Amino acid sequence: MVKKMIQLPNTELTVFPIALGTANAGLAYDGSDADRLFDQFLDLGGNMIDTARVYSDWVSPEKGRSERVIGDWLRRGGKRNKIVLVTKGGHPNMDSMYASRMGQEDMEHDLDLSLKTLGVDLIDIYFYHRDDIGQSAGELLDRMEGFRKAGKIRYYGCSNWKTGRMLEADTYAKEHSLRGFIANQMLFNIASKYMNPFGDDTMAAMDEAMLRYHLEHQDNTAMPYFGTCGGFFHRLEAGKEEELKTSPYYTPKNMEIAKKIKNLREKYHASISQILLGFYFAQGCTMVPLIGPSKAAHLEDAMGSLEIDFDAGDLFESLV
Repeated sequence: MVKKMIQLPNTELTVFPIALGTANAGLAYDGSDADRLFDQFLDLGGNMIDTARVYSDWVSPEKGRSERVIGDWLRRGGKRNKIVLVTKGGHPNMDSMYASRMGQEDMEHDLDLSLKTLGVDLIDIYFYHRDDIGQSAGELLDRMEGFRKAGKIRYYGCSNWKTGRMLEADTYAKEHSLRGFIANQMLFNIASKYMNPFGDDTMAAMDEAMLRYHLEHQDNTAMPYFGTCGGFFHRLEAGKEEELKTSPYYTPKNMEIAKKIKNLREKYHASISQILLGFYFAQGCTMVPLIGPSKAAHLEDAMGSLEIDFDAGDLFESLV
């Protein structure tokens, strides 16, 4: 099991094995509640905080709400040097998900607003939030290189890219002596292999080809999102199976996995979240999963997964 800080290959960044996702910032918590949650994350050893320009736009008229909450905390607490700050740009408009917003003007617009809202001069890792197959991977890497040379970002990554596109980017980076993508964010969790279609096909899920890619390309760190399966297994154990029947996770195979999770909980005296997160550390390659708790107790529980001496076979072979 991974229980120590991770040096991201060929970078100056050292990160905790679990990152804090903030899609609910400004919705589930704000102000002093956000201060307590972020401070607790640091107190527990965490240091990577992940957001995106688009976060909460789908439910709130306030643009960049998540970034604003993080920026408020940074301004109040002066803890910028204690975190690895991650944000993302180029997400399509919510009412036109298939219309790309990854041209130079759109990306500059998003990045400059992120810097302003977060109240920082530099983003540690900046992600393309989606892909645009109408542009070559080389064009997109050159755009990120422009931001890096301008001093706006330190490193860059991709989110929701297919494996073939990452290989294209890797080839271009090697040919042009660029560091290239240092991280990749994708939909991946203990139940994603057997889930029904999620409903947003612009998201990229981890499949066998992508997992093999990460096993062979350790310099591109996997950062899976939806780490705790949207609370599916928590709600299932709480007796809410009937209302979960419309969930994409509600499949026969995942119901079998639910039984195995229960057995593993008894074996390790672990919580559901701890089993779900332990799964990532049995994959054979470096993974830094994203979690998005909004309550202190849930955060502490999740971070406790790193204190359990799981057998990799329990969390990998028996659950896939």
